Amino acid sequence: MNELFRKLARTASEAAGSPWAFIGATGVILLWAITGPLFHFSDTWQLVINTSTTILTFLMVFLIQNTQNREAKASQLKLDELIRAVQGARNTMVNLEDLSDAELARLRQEFQRLGLAAENPAEVKPA
Repeated sequence: MNELFRKLARTASEAAGSPWAFIGATGVILLWAITGPLFHFSDTWQLVINTSTTILTFLMVFLIQNTQNREAKASQLKLDELIRAVQGARNTMVNLEDLSDAELARLRQEFQRLGLAAENPAEVKPA
């Protein structure tokens, strides 16, 4: 089931992000607008586009979230591999996404201090 969803989500994501999808969506909106006078701009006419776009938006949220999750995991694994492969890199940086917010804030402060030290070595005192 997961593999089927992954393949479906990837295919749908690529299709939805294509120029043809944008052109198609624009065409649907134009067709809907052109038919307004034919349907006397009725409530049903408006409901059709509102319902359609709501359903598509609802489905796209899950599609986008799935794609972002996969991309984030892949990027994280690539970064972990680079950290592991670079001599002198701190292997403790692998799996930072598992740290608490407080631990991440502490690391950020440390890197800010290191950045300042690199820019102005004489002005920054060691922590």
